[in-house]
Order: sequence, then structure tokens, then C-alpha cells
Amino acid sequence: MPVEGGKTDMERIGLFSEMEYITVGDKYVSQFNRPFNEAASKNRQMLPGGSKEMSNLQAGYFDPHFARIFEGESYVNPNQVRRRYMMEEAKKNLSKAFLPSSGEKKPCGLGSYYGTIGGPVPFFSAQSKPKDKYEPPGKNLYTNPGKKGTGYGYANITIGKQFPHSSDLYDAAKLNNKKENEEHHRLLKGTAFKLNLYPREYFDTNPYLSDKPLPPIKKAEKKETVGNPFKPSSPGKKAGGMKAGTFDPYPSHSADPYVVKLKSPSSKSAKVFHPPSGPKSRPVESIMALNVKRALNTKNYKTASVQSY
Repeated sequence: MPVEGGKTDMERIGLFSEMEYITVGDKYVSQFNRPFNEAASKNRQMLPGGSKEMSNLQAGYFDPHFARIFEGESYVNPNQVRRRYMMEEAKKNLSKAFLPSSGEKKPCGLGSYYGTIGGPVPFFSAQSKPKDKYEPPGKNLYTNPGKKGTGYGYANITIGKQFPHSSDLYDAAKLNNKKENEEHHRLLKGTAFKLNLYPREYFDTNPYLSDKPLPPIKKAEKKETVGNPFKPSSPGKKAGGMKAGTFDPYPSHSADPYVVKLKSPSSKSAKVFHPPSGPKSRPVESIMALNVKRALNTKNYKTASVQSY
């Protein structure tokens, strides 16, 4: 059972469940006289023959003897077999053997038709063809030579006829406008129509407009003021234990008698606080036990001696 405020036995060990006891009731066997690997000396053991290395000997193969493919077969002459096959194929011919024509003829130079099937082609002949007698074409049309000039200031050089000269008054546009204006005033029956409701800036007369001249502007007299002499600010105050260097003054002392405040009794029963369990630990073997196990192995367990410390 755990003590008040402590851990249980399982939490101290650090395991989730209690370990099983598998050696309860077994006879005690000494570690020094106990045989090592007793099953290796009983019954039949597997004795491998070792790994085989690749070589040209029969030991490098799985079979004990070399198995030949054509062992026990009769000797066959390949030339004789070939001749028999040719004789059987020759019996299948209905007539004499086919004799191919003579080989191809090789040309003896560039442009030669020797060895071709159709011979020379007349269309590619290098000889000149007969031509008709040349008749020169007729004469071209005779026209007048081109007229010189750019067209500006030169007469009779265009395709059409020259434009006739027509006189033009100097102020013809001004005179025509004057005539049109007089004709317009002649057609008017009265004066121009004027509307009395013409928009104005104000409904009444302008209150800010006055015919009287404004009085002269009075200039305010400036009085010469003599400024106070410059006085630098006082240096910063240093803290001397009397709050002289603070912004606020020293607070006034208030009498506060020392009274022990009692805690208010709670209705619930006070329970002892148990912190949560931390990481669980596991049983660790000592360094001495590890050294003993390392000193006692499969090779020296028969001759090992107990050392006392």
C-alpha cells in the first residue's frame, strides 16, 4: 500500500503490469557447472559442405558428373546431309534449272547510254534542233517626245487643254459678305428681341457696393517690448533618499497596525495535494554486475574463478 503522499510499488518499478515468475519451483543449477549449448552435441547435426567456388572442375557444379547432350548418338556427316537435301529438292524441279541472264552492263563514262535498257533518249540529245528563219518584229508606234517642265509655270505640258484665264477681284470675298449683310438687314422687320428677365448676380442692389470712398487704413502702432533675460532651466535632481528627484512629492505616512489575517474556513474538506507522477524509472543493473557478466563468457565459464572484493 502506498504511504500518504507517496507512490505505489508498480509506479516505483516503472512497469505497466506485474512481471511473471517463470522460474518458481525450478531446481538450482550452478552457472559454472552448467553445460553450454547442450543440444549441439545430441542427435544428428547439419553439416554443410561449405560454399562452392566457380571453377572448371566438377566441384563447381551441382551435378556429380558432367551430363553430355549428344552422348550415345551416332556420327553424322553434315556434308552428306546437305547433299541429300539438295538431291531431294532437285527432284521437285519440273524442267531444267533456271539460268539467269547475263549480268548488268557497266557504263563506260558520263553521258554514255551503254548498258541501258532503252538506249539513247532523243529528247536529251545535245544536237541543235532545226529552227525557223528569224523574222524581226515590226516597228513600234511613233510618239512625240516627252514635254519638259514640272507643270508649275509651264504652259501646254499636260494631257488636257490649258485652263483659260479668268479675272478675280482682290476683295471679292469681302464685297460678297457686305452684300449678304445688307440683304439680311433689309429683310428684318424690327429691332432685336430683348427679354427683361435677364439673370443677374443679385436680386436687389449689391449691398457691398458703395459710391463713397473708403477711409484711410489706420496702422496700429507697435510698442517695443523689452524681453526678460534668459534664464536656463535648473539641472536634473538626483535621488538622495528623500524623493527629491521624483515628479510626485513624498507620500504622507498612514498608520496601519499589524494584524494577522485569518483564512476563512472553507466548507469542503481540505485534501492533500499530490503532484502528477513524473517519468517512470526501470530497474538498472549495477556496473559491478555488468563487469562480472562481461568477464564470464562462453569460452571461460569452466575455468572462471570467483573474485572477492
